[in-house]
Amino acid sequence: MIVVMKAAATQDQVDHVCALIREMGLKDHPIKGSDLTVVAAIGDERKVDGEVLGRAPGVSRAMHVQKPYQLASREGRDATSQVVVGAGQPGVTPCTFGGTDVPVIAGPCSVEGEEAILIAARAAKAAGAHALRGGAFKPRTNPYAFQGHGEDGLKMLAAARDETGLPVFTEVLTPADVELVSKYADCLQIGTRNSQNFKLLEAAGRQPKPVLMKRGMSMTLDEYLQACEYILAEGNDRVILCERGIRTFEDHTRNTLSLSVVPELHERTHLPVVIDPSHGTGKAHLVPAMAKAAIAAGCDGLAVEMHVDPEHAFTDGAQSVTPAVLTTMMADLARVAAAVDRTCAAG
Repeated sequence: MIVVMKAAATQDQVDHVCALIREMGLKDHPIKGSDLTVVAAIGDERKVDGEVLGRAPGVSRAMHVQKPYQLASREGRDATSQVVVGAGQPGVTPCTFGGTDVPVIAGPCSVEGEEAILIAARAAKAAGAHALRGGAFKPRTNPYAFQGHGEDGLKMLAAARDETGLPVFTEVLTPADVELVSKYADCLQIGTRNSQNFKLLEAAGRQPKPVLMKRGMSMTLDEYLQACEYILAEGNDRVILCERGIRTFEDHTRNTLSLSVVPELHERTHLPVVIDPSHGTGKAHLVPAMAKAAIAAGCDGLAVEMHVDPEHAFTDGAQSVTPAVLTTMMADLARVAAAVDRTCAAG
């Protein structure tokens, strides 16, 4: 159940509703919007007395959420939530997901070395990207493949951020690594293989940095949003969704990039939606077209793999665009964004 407060509701009235929810044996979760405050009652809804909550001072209405994902649901919230990445980090230019801007996250699949990530960060910045991506820890299907540089890789990403001012996105693989990755990164990424690692999701929800949550390669949207609920229920409401393609019978691409999820997710949830056309196609020559299509479909950001020398990339070279392609692509994206009343200006 969610309790929608009146626009003029006081903090004392919000606190009173939270206390009533706790008295009923549930967990209260207040969500403050630009105009209204909504309080979610999390737990067994059989314990909720909607009439009592609906009559409480300052309450506009109490309503049962029809979806199993209460906090991620758009019910009771009109606007898409805005998630700011990089705020408060000295020398970093923050980027916002869920507003009129469409930020582009770019960089190599893996942090290959100190000089390599610096070169990539400079190239991403010069091309107009708004944030830097790179994996310090890499989940690999082949146990003998490159697994990343670990904490040393995180330090390399931090150094690249210090030089370029680009906020850093990087993947976390285990609950034990959440605190370490949060120390260095501006946004923690949950990859497709960990999308139902519920202990990892809970740990990510207990730390303060934003979380970019990728859809599992075989997940339905309901399963995806329920997985996101694990993060939200722990108190972290700074979640960014990321569609990276799903497994189908199709074989001309690495995955099938379902762009129809963008308007569908905007219908179901208030969380911003990012599209990853690199993993979604697996082929660099398809990335620019799918990135433009994603903005036309209404996405709130893009995650693109870019490498200065894709032929010699440690991982995912085939789907990585070059800096030159990214530069041209950014100009094209800006024109598409303008056509749909958005902006995708160079960072």
